Amino acid sequence: MANLKLTGVGKTYAGAVNVLNDINLDITTGELIVFVGPSGCGKSTLLRMIAGLESITGGEFTIDGVRMNEVPPAQRGIAMVFQSYALYPHMTVRENMSFALKLAKKSADEIKTSVEAAAKTLQLTEYLDRLPKALSGGQRQRVAIGRSIVRDPKVYLFDEPLSNLDAALRVATRIEIAQLKESMPESTMVYVTHDQVEAMTLASRIVVLANRGIAQVGTPLELYEQPKNEFVAQFIGSPAMNLLPGSVVETGANTVVSVDDGGGVIETNIATHAEQKGMSVNVGIRPEHMEVTNGTDYALEGNVEISEALGEVTQVYFDKKSKDSPAIAKLIGIHRDVRNTVLRMTAQAENVHLFANEQSLLYQ
Repeated sequence: MANLKLTGVGKTYAGAVNVLNDINLDITTGELIVFVGPSGCGKSTLLRMIAGLESITGGEFTIDGVRMNEVPPAQRGIAMVFQSYALYPHMTVRENMSFALKLAKKSADEIKTSVEAAAKTLQLTEYLDRLPKALSGGQRQRVAIGRSIVRDPKVYLFDEPLSNLDAALRVATRIEIAQLKESMPESTMVYVTHDQVEAMTLASRIVVLANRGIAQVGTPLELYEQPKNEFVAQFIGSPAMNLLPGSVVETGANTVVSVDDGGGVIETNIATHAEQKGMSVNVGIRPEHMEVTNGTDYALEGNVEISEALGEVTQVYFDKKSKDSPAIAKLIGIHRDVRNTVLRMTAQAENVHLFANEQSLLYQ
């Protein structure tokens, strides 16, 4: 069992290069927390600070109330699974998994029991006497995870563990990690990835990092349904949420917004105040929530420049007046003749988000 707490944690390198600033986060026993964000946002740096592989230059990090800032990595009760597997090529799977236990001077019986139990959990029993070069990428990653399990750490850290695998192996190994977490409900795990599917399917909560800090923390569905700012709204979900410039024309239980691109109006069910009438907003609608309409209430009217038939959906790209970001819609089913046609798109009121200004204040 392990509760992690980061209070005002920051990281500054020599030369006053500030990477992370004022990170405040509580991670409770049994959670699988996923760090996501754009390249260079500090995901792996934050993970390495938790592991003790990077120094903490500001704030405090504790495990179960004990300050860890100055504690060496080996004494933190943390096991880390790296992107590159980091297996010893001349050692068998059994030897790789037992190496840390031998260094800890565990008995031969303890080592055998721990290794065989971890191998069974990870379906590696038949590979225990093979060298890493005789294993697939997914099997090697399982060995790296098994090497962590045998140590029985307080916290497991995963640094983009699936990024070296091909698409099919990535799916299979992701499922295995999810099953592993279910079999170890008291284990606390922190996971770094750039893959949204991994984050959405594995996480108890997702931490979105941006601009040297935390943009939002929440469950996968909270971030998808209730993003607090434009960055999170566009980062979570694929393709990214459409942002259409507009202005508020009516307020009340359902707010009516006039959208600049296409000239239509659309309603949201966001409660607003009278003083917000006339204010400029960005209207956010996810591509999967776009619907074709022939009515006068619509968010976008545009010519379809490109269409992609993906089988279950057809993804269409519109020619917008504003070229700041493309407008995309996902239409259910196959639409063969939609290219170079003009479509009006709308969305249900509960799927329309309003962002107030450049600071991306959200009214939902």
